[in-house]
Amino acid sequence: EDMLNRAYVYSMKMHGSQRRANGDPYFSHPLEVAGILTEMRLDDASIATALLHDTIEDTSATYAEVRDMFGDDVAKLVDGVTKLSRIEIQTNENKQAENFRKLVLAMSEDIRVLLIKLADRLHNMRTLHFLKNPEKRLRIATETLEIYAPLAERIGIQRFKDELQDLAFKEINGDARESIMARLSYLRQDGENMIDKIVGELQEVLEISGIEGQVDGREKTPYSIWRKMQRKNVAFEQLSDIMAFRILVKDVGECYHTLGILHSEYSVVPGRFKDFISTPKRNGYQSLHTTIIGPLKQRIEVQIRTFDMHNVSELGVAAHWAYKQGAKADGKQYRWVRELLEILENAQKPDEFLEHTKLELFQEQVFCFTPKGDLIELPRGATPIDFAYAVHSQVGDTCVGAKVNGRITPLTAELQNGDQVEISTSKTQTPSPTWERFVVTGKARSRIRRFIRMQQREEYGALGKAMLQKIFRQEGYEFSDKAFKDVLKIYRFDEVEDLYAVVGAGNVSAKEVFNSVFPGHISQQLEDYKQKVDDENIIHLHNKKEKGKGSERGKGTSSIPIKGLIPGMAVHYARCCHPLPGDRIVGIVSTGKGVTIHTIDCETLESFADEPERWLDVSWEETADSNEELVGRLSITVTNTQGALGTLSMVIAKNGGNITNLKVTSRTLDFWEMFVDIQVKDTKHLNNVLAALRATPIIISVERSRMR
Repeated sequence: EDMLNRAYVYSMKMHGSQRRANGDPYFSHPLEVAGILTEMRLDDASIATALLHDTIEDTSATYAEVRDMFGDDVAKLVDGVTKLSRIEIQTNENKQAENFRKLVLAMSEDIRVLLIKLADRLHNMRTLHFLKNPEKRLRIATETLEIYAPLAERIGIQRFKDELQDLAFKEINGDARESIMARLSYLRQDGENMIDKIVGELQEVLEISGIEGQVDGREKTPYSIWRKMQRKNVAFEQLSDIMAFRILVKDVGECYHTLGILHSEYSVVPGRFKDFISTPKRNGYQSLHTTIIGPLKQRIEVQIRTFDMHNVSELGVAAHWAYKQGAKADGKQYRWVRELLEILENAQKPDEFLEHTKLELFQEQVFCFTPKGDLIELPRGATPIDFAYAVHSQVGDTCVGAKVNGRITPLTAELQNGDQVEISTSKTQTPSPTWERFVVTGKARSRIRRFIRMQQREEYGALGKAMLQKIFRQEGYEFSDKAFKDVLKIYRFDEVEDLYAVVGAGNVSAKEVFNSVFPGHISQQLEDYKQKVDDENIIHLHNKKEKGKGSERGKGTSSIPIKGLIPGMAVHYARCCHPLPGDRIVGIVSTGKGVTIHTIDCETLESFADEPERWLDVSWEETADSNEELVGRLSITVTNTQGALGTLSMVIAKNGGNITNLKVTSRTLDFWEMFVDIQVKDTKHLNNVLAALRATPIIISVERSRMR
């Protein structure tokens, strides 16, 4: 208490006559921040830091002075928050990323820095409307929604997250928020006693069953309603769960007992049950979630948890504060902080770090298990590669295959809740650049990009060195690394390997570097060589062009009757969608080329949206009787086993198809992915081939493809 009194007086004295944007004394801000933390029952050092957090930055106070008056603990916390605030003044994207990078470093040493920063941001958001600059308001609100609200959720402080989201939503999309608020107000008037009646009936059901529980109901926040409307692409009126009901009981056993009572008393909505007690969220949140057709025949969401679990869900890390005992926080709970630090280590630029971190913070979760039963929490849409990197970076780097629930599965497969995943590794394996296309976690993506950068640097370095050796030899000079010692500073490099890499990447020409080393040299031989290469390229391009012209010849009218065409008009079938008799089609007129036939759902048609005069309403003749066969393209994944391609071609041939082209797009030790072009008569014929392939054991998946 004595320290808090001294901090109060010292802060008020230091800030003196300073004013905020709304005209209030500046001291009111640190006082409000301290009040927010006091409501959460934080330790004295945190509350003192809240009172002092702007003194070093905005007044004549010094770090040494604060340390002498309030001790090392408070001084370090004040210094940590001060450094963040100084960076935060900057507005561009790189500075925002650098700010967040510093925050991650600070909170990895002491999570209280994040708590104080969140409380500081919460009060600033409460007074955001006093700022006159609309661009600054929008920037602060966007940063709050993208970074600080997800961070509050990660440490389990639900009340911070809800209020930060709502205040940011109010600034970013005030009209949408007002619309939702107006509809919620109308619902309250329309069903004035509905919540009370539902709470009363649920309470009565529990009492009859001998459960002493506390039931309450609440509306979901405007922002969460807005997100659900966007995610499900539905109107407000179509949402049936804008109200949530919470039941608090004394222990875990009663949680499951209560769940059983509700499920036996009311109809359950399938697919809406989640057990976060046996598999808690990463921030420690525990609860049972279920949706029922409850009292008054209303579809309602019910959350069942103990009083202790509720305390954790509202206050997060502050609910089981460890610092007042001198202990450090539980390592498992802050594993995600360590993962952010690892992303920080692997990211090349601050903005890349920010991109990967947003991936880590934003997405909904799925829960998977290792073969030993350890729980791994991942974002929705995660793949076995994401799982491997979540286990350990080295496991991810050396991953060669995966079994999901005991079955070998492609590394591109999307994991589901409850999957048991077993990763196979090999010491000779390295990350594949193709992995970046389908991983969803920031940790996996940052590690893959880091490997690609290192690999490219080595390859470019070797190529650049070879290019320089060649030009040295052509001009009659002996090659040596020492030759570049004096020109490194021209290109702002410390190591000659960096210079080789930029030459190999094509960012700097080998000739330019050579001329920097020998500025007075006249390179006639090099000019002759360059002229020779240019001449060869011109001849090559001319031949290629002539060959291309020849390939255009011979295209003519279709032998399959099509309604809506001018007789004798040249017809081409689009290679982007491969139309077949039976598909709905449209014709696009091209001057000098005739008509190109596309399927009605072809994505290429979007490029002709502004040229309606080129569209022709065409269709296949119903009585079309032609021997001409067209191409249907299939996307196929097959197991990499002996004879697989033979089996594939045999099945296609047995069903009257003929392979005209085959392109392997991806191959691993276990699977091959490929495009296969097949001659067929119509869509019915192609569907027959599809059905036969799907029934073949070696075929993992097969779909009609619209890709070029």
